[in-house]
Amino acid sequence: MFVDELRIYAKAGKGGNGVVRWLHYKGKEFSGPSGGNGGNGASVFVRATRDLNILQNYLRKSKFYAEDGEEGMKNSKFGKNGDDLFIDIPIGSVVTNLATKKEIQLLKESETYKILQGGRGGLGNEHFKSSRNTTPLEWTPGTKGEGGDFFIEIEIIADAGFVGFANIGKSTLLNELTHARAKVKNYPFTTLDPNLGDFYGFILADIPGLIEGAAQGKGLGHKFLRHIKRTNLLIHCISLESENSPEEMVTKYKNIRKELEQYDKELTEKTEIIVLTKSDLLDSANPDKDLKKIIKALEKLNSEIIVTSAYDDDSIKKFSDFLIKKLEKENI
Repeated sequence: MFVDELRIYAKAGKGGNGVVRWLHYKGKEFSGPSGGNGGNGASVFVRATRDLNILQNYLRKSKFYAEDGEEGMKNSKFGKNGDDLFIDIPIGSVVTNLATKKEIQLLKESETYKILQGGRGGLGNEHFKSSRNTTPLEWTPGTKGEGGDFFIEIEIIADAGFVGFANIGKSTLLNELTHARAKVKNYPFTTLDPNLGDFYGFILADIPGLIEGAAQGKGLGHKFLRHIKRTNLLIHCISLESENSPEEMVTKYKNIRKELEQYDKELTEKTEIIVLTKSDLLDSANPDKDLKKIIKALEKLNSEIIVTSAYDDDSIKKFSDFLIKKLEKENI
């Protein structure tokens, strides 16, 4: 199961208490204050990693507690600071503080960001020594570390993403090109979470299918659209399985583009190619002639069109070669 959103609770460490201690010399006890300050509590950071499945590890452990600072020591020694806590999250994740609504996003591997500040260590009695107060008994406790609830959601960073309506062969193409193991069934919304595959060093993502109104949250809604935001190349898939008139195919294409634009206009400015899938199921008395009409109609909107079938090795090879050149040309 791919986990692309999760709520967690985290708490930074408490500062260690200051202490009351005294210098002890032979024949002269309590020679002066020597109570050290407490150590600072550990802070909490989020850190970006390439492991896109790491949120699965937090399903059962969704509460994180950083180390407290140690209390001060004798001979004016400070207590040990708590070791900072780093919560690894996938590259592209958006982290929202649910109390303040502040959002941060990590886009580079090993990038870190402090989300909670650890408490400060308390003051030992040596701190309060003065000419008027040579034997201070004062000390202060360490302060509490910050705590809070956070919502983490992934916006996948992929080189290319398959987009389009549900049940049009996106997962099948991903499997053919990358030997991924995306689930494939003959019903809508088989893909409920993004699937990823390695394609000659490029990352391909099969984004969950879309219905009209997704920009307003219908169907898989924003679960689909937010992943496209960080995808560089769009592979717009349209099935040839049914409703094959050129007008109907153009309508399908425009409907998907409309959803993208309504969600974020920048999505329609991404580089895009059209892939006509399931060409073996083209329902027509003269499939070649009708296919040419469909391509001609779509070329008015996008000139880069590839025709494929999962049961035609030659078409898969042709698509694979085209996609490699496209990705290299775009330097994605």
